[in-house]
Amino acid sequence: MKGIVFTEFLEMVEEKFGMEVVNDLLANPALKSGGVYSSVGTYDHMEIVMLVVALGKRTGIELPALLRAFGQYLFGTFKRAYPHMFEHSTDAFGFLEGVDQEVHVEVLKLYPDAELPSFETKRLSSNVLQMDYRSERSMGDLAFGLIEACGAHYGEGFDIVATPQSDDGKHVQFVVTRQGSNASHG
Repeated sequence: MKGIVFTEFLEMVEEKFGMEVVNDLLANPALKSGGVYSSVGTYDHMEIVMLVVALGKRTGIELPALLRAFGQYLFGTFKRAYPHMFEHSTDAFGFLEGVDQEVHVEVLKLYPDAELPSFETKRLSSNVLQMDYRSERSMGDLAFGLIEACGAHYGEGFDIVATPQSDDGKHVQFVVTRQGSNASHG
């Protein structure tokens, strides 16, 4: 997993819970990296799992909620760091439909060794989008947060239903329904 995910996670933890919590998380002797991350490095994805689990134990916040919050935070990071990736879409569904064919292509130019999830999309109606998330990392809740933040970025409220399609969490189907005054997009 690319280091930017780790560095951004730790920044979110510092912002929301303080540096003491970050230091406690990084003191875990099971972290193969020693708790030292570079945004351009590549690390075992199990380390982010260990960090999230430790944060959940420390804060009492359920893991799905933590991962969703991190997804929302990470979307903001991507928006600031890579604004050009958002220039071609005028609405959230357009952006989400282009994740695999456009956004991930750009990510791979920056990080050729990145192992990205896949998203297959299908427009069920002008206001309903089905997204099938697949990843060996089983981080559907993180994807959920990214999708929520995408809707907020484009000023669109979403109702999102996530349905696991596999017992291991490697395949999750999201049905995203656009709500509110911007629901006339098509």
